[in-house]
Amino acid sequence: QVQLVESGGGLVQAGGSLRLSCAASGSIVSINAMAWYRQVPGNQRELGELVARIISGGIINYADSVKGRFIISRDNAKNTMYLQMNSLKPEDTAVYYCAALRGGLGNYVVDYWGKGTLVTVSS
Repeated sequence: QVQLVESGGGLVQAGGSLRLSCAASGSIVSINAMAWYRQVPGNQRELGELVARIISGGIINYADSVKGRFIISRDNAKNTMYLQMNSLKPEDTAVYYCAALRGGLGNYVVDYWGKGTLVTVSS
């Protein structure tokens, strides 16, 4: 089992920045990829948008909607993943979920979800 706990969400004005954190615990040795997803509040997280993904070995993928604005990183010593969000837009408003993935060769599925942290960007 893996436990994921997000933090860092909140209310920010358009153009501002936030940094989300995801602390992992449990059987983390099995994790070879992690990701951030987002979903409109009230909707099913499994149907949300993949925002960014980081794979062991350093491969990183971003959604086109956040390229150049968001940066995903991982501190293995702290078992923590981050999402630095800059130049935030109202359309970035969502619940952001941390996920631990399983798979390889570009094909991954979510094994574990965090409970999410709400990011609200005001115009």
